[in-house]
Amino acid sequence: MEPVTHFMTGAVLARTGLNRKAAYTTLVMTLAAEAPDIDTLWSLGGPVTGFEHHRGITHTFLGLPFEAAIIVGGIWLWHRFRPKTHRWRAGKGYATPAAPVRWGLLYGFALLALLSHILLDWTNNYGVRPFFPFNPHWYAGSFVFIFEPVMFLLLLLALIAPYFFGLINSEVGAERQRYRGAGWAGFALGAIVMLWGWRWIERDNAIARVKAEDAGGQALRVFASPYPFNPFTWDVVVETSDAYRIFTVDNLSNEAVSSPERDTVYRPETTLATLVAKRSYLGRIYLDWSQYPVVEQTGIDQDGNATITFRDLRFMYDTFLTRDGANGRANPPIMGKVIIGADRRVASMKMNNREQK
Repeated sequence: MEPVTHFMTGAVLARTGLNRKAAYTTLVMTLAAEAPDIDTLWSLGGPVTGFEHHRGITHTFLGLPFEAAIIVGGIWLWHRFRPKTHRWRAGKGYATPAAPVRWGLLYGFALLALLSHILLDWTNNYGVRPFFPFNPHWYAGSFVFIFEPVMFLLLLLALIAPYFFGLINSEVGAERQRYRGAGWAGFALGAIVMLWGWRWIERDNAIARVKAEDAGGQALRVFASPYPFNPFTWDVVVETSDAYRIFTVDNLSNEAVSSPERDTVYRPETTLATLVAKRSYLGRIYLDWSQYPVVEQTGIDQDGNATITFRDLRFMYDTFLTRDGANGRANPPIMGKVIIGADRRVASMKMNNREQK
């Protein structure tokens, strides 16, 4: 998921009542909910290096305890050396003092928020490797788009609704409550779980609809990717022995549309240049991650330099958030290019048009 959704998820989790248990709960959980994406710093070493480490060790069960320790340790240092202030806010409308500082409890809350990050990333079609390095397999729920507007609005509502109702209560002279919003937080999280369940069912319906078209039983694998906003529309990839077939499925009308010319992707021819590209740094990382790779030689210049492109069929569809000139097939997100020189050596590598130095 995108970062803002992660941050808000941590804050909403804290508001379910956990913030009553220990001071700094909201701060710790908000930071922890986004902390695994610290791996984006690897992109400073180049786009291929960033791609290699994206959703890597910081998104694993092995890494989470260390991340929680770093976050809570940082808050402990801030608490230890910050200027002392009175924790009893007399005259501010509070009936009780602030929650006590409980570092062990905060560590557990940090782990919970970190787990929420892995869970949210698992729901989209990119996937995560939570058991790495013991199990390098990628797992992808693929029932929620990387930005889910309904989920975003539910989290936002849970965060801002208590504030507005607090303003109303202050106008009528009601006593201000210290911990507000637990009900809204519970409602939002419950609604998100129901949304996920609905999308899961719709994804399975889309896959079943396409399998019903496979009268000859040629399908080896079937994968569905979600669209934003619309839970009824899905992009479904069907793998056969010699090709891939792409369907656009509308569960509402019970239609699976696919053009044999435009929506059939035959397995590209293997050339010496593609073999070299697959063994390159980018090629090894890409093929380790990709579930439906399309690796093909797309051109050769007058000097004999061959261009090899790496695409994944899970992302080769058009949405208003991902398309580039309405051409999601030719230039999808997460596309790599390797230039192989006439001497059959790697001349350059690019990820999403950024060159690896």
